[in-house]
Amino acid sequence: MHRLRFILSLGFLTLISTFSLAQSSPKTTPKKSGNPVFPGWYADPEGVIFGKQYWIYPTYSAPYNQQVFFDAFSSPDLVTWTKHSRILDSTAVKWAKKAMWAPAIIEKGGKYFLFFGANDIHDDKKEVGGIGVAVADNPAGSFRDYLGKPLVGQIHNGAQPIDQFVFKDKDGQYYLIYGGWSHCNIARLNDDFTGFLPFPDGTTYREITPKNYVEGPIMFVRNGTYYFMWSEGGWTGPNYSVAYATSSSPFGPFERVGKILQQDPTVARGAGHHSVIQVPGKDEWYIIYHRRPLTETDGNHRETCIDRMYFDEKGAIKPVKITVEGVEARALK
Repeated sequence: MHRLRFILSLGFLTLISTFSLAQSSPKTTPKKSGNPVFPGWYADPEGVIFGKQYWIYPTYSAPYNQQVFFDAFSSPDLVTWTKHSRILDSTAVKWAKKAMWAPAIIEKGGKYFLFFGANDIHDDKKEVGGIGVAVADNPAGSFRDYLGKPLVGQIHNGAQPIDQFVFKDKDGQYYLIYGGWSHCNIARLNDDFTGFLPFPDGTTYREITPKNYVEGPIMFVRNGTYYFMWSEGGWTGPNYSVAYATSSSPFGPFERVGKILQQDPTVARGAGHHSVIQVPGKDEWYIIYHRRPLTETDGNHRETCIDRMYFDEKGAIKPVKITVEGVEARALK
């Protein structure tokens, strides 16, 4: 009888011990980026992958006269970010005096070409400015002025020369897509990015503006469909948002589908001016954008965030849920 009690007691103690260990063992949770993904006021983020690194090139969000340089950020996994300070500033671009913004970058032939807007021109007959190009031997810079003048220094089809995006089509042709003031142009870049190739009809700048377009265009191809995305609303207001259209051609016609990114009154306001990253070889997509914290009223107080972007079975982009948590770590192979 005593032996049976001892065995039962021993079994009970073992059970209690096992339960206690299970309760005390720390649960492992995946690392997440958190939003914003890095500190500081940054906007208009251009996300891109070079090799096994993610990169973000944002606008330094400050009053125009202070907005005269670019920082960049790199990460192996979307969670841990390294800052690369002043990869380009106005001392290297003699014609840029203020408002350097919305960088776009592409690698070609082992060189990295950084396209940017500068000077916020409103009258091309009286002001020097527009879209410039800088070049470097690696994505962290330092970058130097490539042309010594704007690549696009005049107003065509009513589009202010800002918010440029470089799109490489399936046939290898590079296009510059840009425009503010509710007009968007597309132009064929020449082989060395020093100018443009005319279209067959003799024009250089073709307007592709969809309904409600304001600024911040980007384009990508998925399953043979061209997705054209842009920002609409006022950049300082809570209604700033992202919408999209689709087409079978980079020239359209583009019919607006609807908004997929906008404010959440419980998280942040003014979510817009974005870029998109696809994990190479995977149908896995991330949207990188800026937004304004609920506690901020200054128009320049914008922060860079990242969330997942999904498609439905018909290829439509699902509305993006903006989060505080951000995304899980995702290393590139």
